[in-house]
Amino acid sequence: MLLKTIQEDLRAIFDRDPAATSWFEVVLTYAGFHAMLAYRVSHWLKAHRVPFLPRFISQLARWLTGIEIHPSAKIGRGFFIDHGMGVVIGETAEIGDFVTLFQGVTLGGTGKERGKRHPTVGNHVVVGAGAKILGGITIGDNVKIGANSVVLKNVAANSTVIGVPARVIKTQGERLPDATMDHINLPDPISDRLLSLEQELLELHKKLDNQNSPRLF
Repeated sequence: MLLKTIQEDLRAIFDRDPAATSWFEVVLTYAGFHAMLAYRVSHWLKAHRVPFLPRFISQLARWLTGIEIHPSAKIGRGFFIDHGMGVVIGETAEIGDFVTLFQGVTLGGTGKERGKRHPTVGNHVVVGAGAKILGGITIGDNVKIGANSVVLKNVAANSTVIGVPARVIKTQGERLPDATMDHINLPDPISDRLLSLEQELLELHKKLDNQNSPRLF
């Protein structure tokens, strides 16, 4: 079972990273895969109540890869960390199947609360670079989270969220078919509204100018 899960992690890299060219290269050079390999082993040891060693492995992996994954976190199949430097996944975090995280993502807590204090992330979720998902909140299936967003509240399935704090900018009633996100062309409703207000002001100025212009007859 452990070996099969590791194979699915490897397959996910080739499915979602166009730069992956060979198994040899991925196994030897991909920090995200190294971190996941260490996590899978440490999590298995933790589940079998082996003391100390799981935490030691996770900290060693953090030192080698820059990615910190607590052994007690629960991560599903086909998980992919793209580049990965600075990724942090907390102790009570739960992640579904076929999730993609970019560099600098944090699945963290908001204080010293106990119990379930880290996020639950659904299946087929994509989290952009630098995004922070904080607290014991739930992120639904097929959600896309924009780069550098700070998510502090639950997000419904099939939504796209951006901003600080994050807000929903798009919701679909059906599953999003792709596993990537166009970070460049994310819609910006605030910018759109400001442009709309600017256009309205220009039209008002034109009306006032027409009313104040001298009449010849």
